[in-house]
Amino acid sequence: MASDTEAAGPQVSAPRPGPRPAAPRRPGRLRRAGAALRAHWRAELVAVAAGLALAAAFPPIDIWPLSIVAVAALSVLTRGRTWRQGAWFGFLLAFSFFIGLLQWLRVIGWDTVVGLSLVQALFFVPLGAGLAATSRLPAWPLWAACLWVAQEWARDRVPLGGFPWGRLAFANTGTPFTPLAALGGAPLVTFAVALTGALLAWAVVRLLPALGSPRRPALPGRAVALPAFGATGLAAAVAAAGYAVPVPTDADDTVSVAVVQGNVQQPGMDFLGRPMLILNNHVEATIELADDVAAGRVERPDLVLWPENASDLDPYREPEARAAIERAVDAVGVPILVGALVDHPTRDGYVENQGIVWDPETGPGDSYTKQHPVPFGEYVPFREQLSKVISRLERVPRDFYPGEEPGVLDVGPARLGDVICFEVAYDGIVRDTVNAGARALVVQTNNATYGHTGQPEQQLAMSRLRAVEHGRAIVTAATSGISAVVAPDGTIEQQTEEFTRDVLTAELPLRDDRTVADRVGAAPEWALTGLGLLTWAGAVVLARRGRADRKESV
Repeated sequence: MASDTEAAGPQVSAPRPGPRPAAPRRPGRLRRAGAALRAHWRAELVAVAAGLALAAAFPPIDIWPLSIVAVAALSVLTRGRTWRQGAWFGFLLAFSFFIGLLQWLRVIGWDTVVGLSLVQALFFVPLGAGLAATSRLPAWPLWAACLWVAQEWARDRVPLGGFPWGRLAFANTGTPFTPLAALGGAPLVTFAVALTGALLAWAVVRLLPALGSPRRPALPGRAVALPAFGATGLAAAVAAAGYAVPVPTDADDTVSVAVVQGNVQQPGMDFLGRPMLILNNHVEATIELADDVAAGRVERPDLVLWPENASDLDPYREPEARAAIERAVDAVGVPILVGALVDHPTRDGYVENQGIVWDPETGPGDSYTKQHPVPFGEYVPFREQLSKVISRLERVPRDFYPGEEPGVLDVGPARLGDVICFEVAYDGIVRDTVNAGARALVVQTNNATYGHTGQPEQQLAMSRLRAVEHGRAIVTAATSGISAVVAPDGTIEQQTEEFTRDVLTAELPLRDDRTVADRVGAAPEWALTGLGLLTWAGAVVLARRGRADRKESV
């Protein structure tokens, strides 16, 4: 009898499974990044071009509508993107923007231009990511404008006290947006410019489907035109809102001033030359003014304004410098606000950047010490560590010590607010000076290092905005240019050429009333920043919930 096995016939063993085919290797991170760059190269070129356009919105080119165009371009580029893509486009726009804006730092070195531009561009990484995230929300142009304010809020404060250069408001110091500064300062101007650009982007986004494609026909004209025209009209209304803001200019009193620009021997990093050269230039120009007064060619001013670093030696410790200043004061017979470098009275090795009121009868009196020295220009952070690898830091042999009080000084019959050089870029310093009682503002500055680079024009534009923001006349006193007289409405009434000796005389309006911006302070900036960040956080939460719901449905 056959066995069951034999009855079933010959057995065929099952084939053994062979080795599994290897899963395709996922491209490396660098390869994926390269593929992404190639896939979006047209959009990346647009981002770079938008950054250069934004730089051209600022002086000396000064085509302010380009600031709106740049905002609109970034809004379109980040619309509907992932946060990584938005961050990348924000960085590209910002890096090209700051390279163009800060090219005046080439006097120090192009590595400085690139390094600072890189640091500043990093603040646009979260901006781009936030624009991408909020672009899916209703009313996204509003949130985009808030995020622009938030970006400037952060950049104005960190690192090392911040670097406010390149704010949208500083490209709009003589535009329909400018009067808004009297209500909410520079942040409100930035908000309005960004909102206008984002609304125009909304119109563009609505119009794009109307172009049609082989896969998707064009939408009906009315469905596209009405929202697009509505967004454009709203953008125009935001831009025109500034015309409804009253800019106070009525003077409570006046004072006659003379601004002395003594000039320097050479531009660039070594503008100081030999000691006493710059001081003698200002002394001689002031004595010439005194001669004109004595001859009846000009009226005697109530006070004279000298620029930052007019005295390159400490007049308290150097008899030669003190004698030169007193010679000028005695000749003109009125107080002079002298810009001087002064050794710190108690901390050896430190120097103070001061404005000193020098009276013809009582000598040196009240003074203001610059509160915000420039990092790597007037002091070196982490000096011990960095000086070992960056020999160029030897050009800053002593650190400037910051002051602690607003610069409100009685200069003859006028109570003036002194702001020194880059401090005009910082909202709080100027606002505190006005709120402390300044009836007009003086910006003592020394731009000799950056002559003929566009930097003096950019700084003067800030003075124009501050005049409107605080309703105060502003006098810019520069060693080598540009010295200027700016009316409370932001109009430049007089200005000098660069690298010329000159004296400006003007009747300066003095005001006591404070603007709304002075009263509300930084509240609008904090509110807009907080709104933008909260909305961004909400957009992230909604996006995560949406992804979770889609996974559950699958």
